[in-house]
Amino acid sequence: MNPSSSGWITKHQPVIKKSFKELNSDLNGFYELLLQSGFIYGVSVTTVSYGVAEPLKWNETERAKLNFFDSLYCIYYQKYGDDTHFFKAITTYYKQLDPKNHLYFTRFSKLKPNASSLEKIIQERIQTNEHVLQKNFSNLITNALLFIDVLAFQHYLENEENISDYASELEATLMNVIWLALMQKEEKELYDKLLLKLFEKSLRYNRNLKQEAQNLDEVPLETYTDLLEKRYLLDLAALAIWDDVKLDKTEYLFLKKFGNLLKLPNEIVEQSTTYVHTFIHANRKSISYLNYSNPVKHFYTQTSQTVKTLILRNKKRLLQELSESKDLVLLLGQSTVRDLNKVEKKRVKSQLLDICKSIPSLAIFMLPGGGILLPLLVKFIPELLPSAFNENRIETQNPEDTEI
Repeated sequence: MNPSSSGWITKHQPVIKKSFKELNSDLNGFYELLLQSGFIYGVSVTTVSYGVAEPLKWNETERAKLNFFDSLYCIYYQKYGDDTHFFKAITTYYKQLDPKNHLYFTRFSKLKPNASSLEKIIQERIQTNEHVLQKNFSNLITNALLFIDVLAFQHYLENEENISDYASELEATLMNVIWLALMQKEEKELYDKLLLKLFEKSLRYNRNLKQEAQNLDEVPLETYTDLLEKRYLLDLAALAIWDDVKLDKTEYLFLKKFGNLLKLPNEIVEQSTTYVHTFIHANRKSISYLNYSNPVKHFYTQTSQTVKTLILRNKKRLLQELSESKDLVLLLGQSTVRDLNKVEKKRVKSQLLDICKSIPSLAIFMLPGGGILLPLLVKFIPELLPSAFNENRIETQNPEDTEI
């Protein structure tokens, strides 16, 4: 069974059905297995249904597909005790999960209620840009947010209404908590802000978020009464403040307080505050980009070189497209000597994405989370243009300082 080949769900479904029955339909126990597999953290080092006994040597994306399917399947099976109408329910759910002004989900509108359709959905939902930016940090962030789909599916099975609102609110709450978590660091770094940007650029249900809550007491948590919701919120907060050393006192107290506000048992709170460190240290060899003192910094260093290479390879086509957009060229020139205002930044972003659409090799900027790379594109483009364009150019700081 190969998750990269069509028909894999039909072959795999009996395996997870048997495994979940052995758990006695305990979703909390299943969540524990998802945590141990790394799926909740966005990097599946194993699968719930096969563990280390994989029939084939799967890559991380293939494991993520299996864990994602298993999560959706077990949510349904736990409620109904069988899987008779599972595919009908999951395809209907994704058809309804279409936030306003978002085009990402519209491709699911004509899907049929069968395993083949679900394979297409999962393929779209899993980050698939490994061939361009292998094992980069954005993969971890984008896939760590996949469990929102699972919780929204659970909500759909209970209510069958307001699915988009639920997903949007959960995502917004999660981002606010992550922002607050990052603010707890005793030694804040530029790359902590970049981590927040990576989360923001990976959002599916919200275009623009304001960090309304300034402390945990202001975060609206009353609607989250399910144990899985609570655990996921706490575990993602713990992931956000992970680094290569132990938790400092401020971070530990923050997570403890958050767990108490969520009314979680003390043993679960204790596990969540420390397990992310244990997991990452135990799996460093499987998560190559975490073998660095600052994985976000490493992500930018490696990505910067990749983006520069792509630009140089497509220099002629890129210059041709830019020559037809004098307004964009003017703004890019001005960006080297002054800060653009919000309206100008929006125009630059929109026109750059239009160019990326027309050049297949630059399609990575259109992928979920790809927007985080646009500042790198802005940084390198002026270097391609005639010297007259650059005569007033000042040396830019880190590309991370450029906001689009």
